[in-house]
Order: sequence, then C-alpha cells, then structure tokens
Amino acid sequence: MRPESEGVRQAARLMAVAARTAPKTRGIDDIVIEIVEDEDTLEKIAERMEEIAEEKGADFFKRDAECLRRSECLVLIGVKSSGPCGLNCGMCGASCDDIEERSADVEFAGPICGFKLIDLGIALGSAAKVANDLVVDNRLMYTIGVAARSLGVVDADVVIGIPLSATGKNIYFDREG
Repeated sequence: MRPESEGVRQAARLMAVAARTAPKTRGIDDIVIEIVEDEDTLEKIAERMEEIAEEKGADFFKRDAECLRRSECLVLIGVKSSGPCGLNCGMCGASCDDIEERSADVEFAGPICGFKLIDLGIALGSAAKVANDLVVDNRLMYTIGVAARSLGVVDADVVIGIPLSATGKNIYFDREG
C-alpha cells in the first residue's frame, strides 16, 4: 500500500465526522454516511455505472466509472428523509401532506423535503472542505450516488458519492466526455 493511501482513508473518516456534525434543519439528523474502501465494492459500483450509461445513453456515467476505479476510496453521503419539516412551504414541489406519496423507482426517491436536501448540501460541503483542507483530491459525483443507491450499498433517498485520490495530478478534472 502506498504511504498516501492511509492518509486518504483517514481523510475519509474525518469527512464523515464533518458531514455528521454539519448543521441540520430543526436538529433532525437524516444524513447517511458510508465509506467504501473495498476494491470489489468499488468495482461493482463502477460496473453498475457503466450499465446505467447504457440504459440511459449517458456516457458521463462511464467516464465517472473510470474515475472511481482510479480512486483510493469512496465516501457516500445521502439523506434518508424522516418526513417533511411541516412548514408546507412548497420548496419540494408538493405540499407536506403530498410528500408522503414517494416514488422510489427512479434514480432518487422523491419528492423529498427541500430542507432535507439543504441539509445534504451542507453535509456534502462540510465533507468536501475537509478533503480540500487535507489536500486530498475529491469530486462530488451524482453518478456514483445513483449507482451505489441502486445496488443497496447505502440506504438513502438521495446519495452523492465523493471519490478520493492522492496522486501527482488530480484525476477528477481534465476528464474526457
């Protein structure tokens, strides 16, 4: 194992701490965090991303699968909603009463309370900041979250993947496709 690999794994754990302690609406923590270090699981997610690329005709899933394969590990951060916040604000596109009728047979389950999505965004931002502060290359990827969720790697309604790497050049930028 490269000396940097242990540092990347430690960064993943600190990112999980940052996501967990990020502020939450009404103090209700519906954030779900998983760290994937196992090469077999990373490969299964990458393969599922390639399948989705074929199903959807979306080549960027294949491009991102290659990035995942080159990663040291993966942090998955999602939200599993415990329900609407009760404000009936319409941010989610429905009323709080209607939000209970959810669809799970698409990429993400929804509708979901807009405040829960804000909580997810804050958790993602907090985790990415930790990775940046620790100079670990990372990128937030919707594509990884879709595949990981569809495989049941993480039990959440909306998931974003953050692959991590420490090489001489950031592998998540200057991507083709």
